[in-house]
Amino acid sequence: MSKIAIIAGEGRLAPAIAEHLPDAPVFALEGFPPPIPASTFRLERLVPFLDHLADLGVENVVFAGAVRRPALDPASFDPRTAQLVPRILTAMQSGDDAALRTVLDIFEEFGISVSGIDEIMPSLIPPEGIVSGDPSAADQTDAARGAEIVAALGPLDLGQGCVVAQGLCLAVETLPGTAAMLDFVARHQGLRPNPNGALGVFYKAPKPDQDRRIDLPTIGPDTVDQVVAAGLAGIAWQAGSVILLDRDETARRARDAGVFLWSRSG
Repeated sequence: MSKIAIIAGEGRLAPAIAEHLPDAPVFALEGFPPPIPASTFRLERLVPFLDHLADLGVENVVFAGAVRRPALDPASFDPRTAQLVPRILTAMQSGDDAALRTVLDIFEEFGISVSGIDEIMPSLIPPEGIVSGDPSAADQTDAARGAEIVAALGPLDLGQGCVVAQGLCLAVETLPGTAAMLDFVARHQGLRPNPNGALGVFYKAPKPDQDRRIDLPTIGPDTVDQVVAAGLAGIAWQAGSVILLDRDETARRARDAGVFLWSRSG
């Protein structure tokens, strides 16, 4: 295999990939420190960073973890990266998907290929099946509705998740992310039409036509805690398309709390 580097972001994914690839150098965008040691780089000096990767013999990178849009400092651009500014800014104005695709394109134009998590560590992405618990018929209906909603939101380049209870969408994921959405649901549990009815489901999936090499949805132990605080029955996601971190611990917390984890087909 060609020499690979890790572009690490926030959250638990980067440590898992670094453990799997112990010899891979780790880099992180300045201002978004991962929970593992990493050399930093600035987007304003992207071309020198790509040159540095080439000098190290890196031919392949994997992006692991969350990174928000950085605030750009016009005075910090080097001359060669400055030539990319119109392209980068146009992509950022078109939404997250366009910005991510542009970044991947630039890496590849400099001879560095980009691998997805499903290529590097496929064991993190569960196939179809129940990981924990037993979704009821009502839960299954709510999950199906959630899948419809996330698919419909995709062309608008919004988030990768939603919460549905009793057929009603209680919240959708937007720029603040999953934790903010589930916190909203926790503070508005009275929105359910029938207080004694189905508790609701958190559903997660990639956006349709999303480039799977970067920004796949992620679920982990903290997600379970947030779902429990929101009073939901469980978590469902698109099978083969969502990263499940710390599977044993995530499943344990789900069992202890009585919530289900379901890798759902379709």
